[in-house]
Amino acid sequence: MVTEKSEFKKSLGFLDSTALVAGSMIGSGIFIVSADIARNVGSPGWMLIVWVITGIMTIFAALSYGELASMMPRAGGQYVYLREAFNPLAGFLYGWTFFTVIQTGTIAAVGMAFAKFAGVLVPWFSESNILFQLGFFKINTVHLLAITMIVALTFNNLQGIKNGKWVQNIFTILKVGLLIGFIVLGLFFARNPEAMAVNRSYFWEPISMDGKMLSGWALIAAIGVAMVGSLFSSDAWNNITFAAGEVKNPKRNIPLSLVTGVTLVTILYILANFVYLNALPLRGIPGGVGVFERGMQFAVNDRLGSASMYGLFGSMAALFMAGFVVVSTFGCNNGLILSGARVYYAMAKDNLFFKSAGKLNKNAVPAAGLKVQAVWASLLCLSGTYSNLLDYVVFAVLIFYVLTIAGIFVLRKKLPDVERPYKTFGYPFVPVLYIAAASLVMFVLLIYKPDYTWPGLGIVIMGVPVYYIWRKWGQKMTE
Repeated sequence: MVTEKSEFKKSLGFLDSTALVAGSMIGSGIFIVSADIARNVGSPGWMLIVWVITGIMTIFAALSYGELASMMPRAGGQYVYLREAFNPLAGFLYGWTFFTVIQTGTIAAVGMAFAKFAGVLVPWFSESNILFQLGFFKINTVHLLAITMIVALTFNNLQGIKNGKWVQNIFTILKVGLLIGFIVLGLFFARNPEAMAVNRSYFWEPISMDGKMLSGWALIAAIGVAMVGSLFSSDAWNNITFAAGEVKNPKRNIPLSLVTGVTLVTILYILANFVYLNALPLRGIPGGVGVFERGMQFAVNDRLGSASMYGLFGSMAALFMAGFVVVSTFGCNNGLILSGARVYYAMAKDNLFFKSAGKLNKNAVPAAGLKVQAVWASLLCLSGTYSNLLDYVVFAVLIFYVLTIAGIFVLRKKLPDVERPYKTFGYPFVPVLYIAAASLVMFVLLIYKPDYTWPGLGIVIMGVPVYYIWRKWGQKMTE
């Protein structure tokens, strides 16, 4: 007979919470997305501006979420904030998008990145190594490893929060240390004077891929489009709020860990981009000979980490960076898997998800939520659509970040007397600035990246009929 627990275990301290914030943020994106940013803005200075704006926005969002987390330190985090600030439908739409695309799509993408980079170390893991095929449906060894990683981390988290916490702490410390090592090597030992001189020559001269100088609205639009990659690489910082029910002294530790983790990662990301600019010219030639001719814009498979270390380690750079990304993505997915199930738990308590997801197993974790998350993420790996889904994630995520931060203003009027151990620093300017900046980015994406935005918006809207169907079904189940 399986014993059920009725309460979460308070096991996460400040350092554990910070490790969950930073570890969930750092995956493989920082070593790849700057290539696309370079193609969009065509200038070293403006590429750095993209990362600085992203960092400031993320820090402003973390400062704002701290107030909500200190008010409502419950499992479910953002789902709970939206439900309380607006209504159950708003919370459900977030939970629906979170399960269908945001969390599970990210878990699938990170899992596939883990497996693809592992293939650099062990060539047997290759998309061309087909294990099973039925018509257009294929299972290759990369799929196998990605799904194995998701299942293994899910199994470990089923054993209790302490198991998940230790994996998170170890891999976060390891990858932060490796990233610092990468930055030190890049800034002081992998410097390429010729690349640095070239980058200085057009440092503040943004140019599009068709050779046109960017200014005014065209520059703003280029920055907005470029931020898709930097925002995705900086996402998942809010995952600690989902596990708030397991944080010791959550009214202090959650706001503090949010700001600490986000600030740490932002600094590391900006410094990593200085490494790229020290080692490679930003502009390059498609199909150029060698890493210098290809530049940042046309690095092979956008793997800037390997390209920037090439001058120092030669062909071994690819192996070093592959090992780095394997470690980084493993720790990232542990944080995503650990925290995601807590949202489904909160939804199930409101009869808006499978009832079993609202129960804790003998180890005081939401086992059913962890399992269904693993199944859906694995199916997304096999579907081959996870990369398309991630194109929609940034827009959908921004919608809910804007709504959640707007909820601070709503709750101050709606619940003026509720205890707020932490109040948003710089209120009302910090949340207003975030809302304005995020809204501008969304507007730019709606115009210039409709293939990214409208499908994401469609997924959110699809949740409206699902909400009413599920609520009616849930009422019948409880009668």
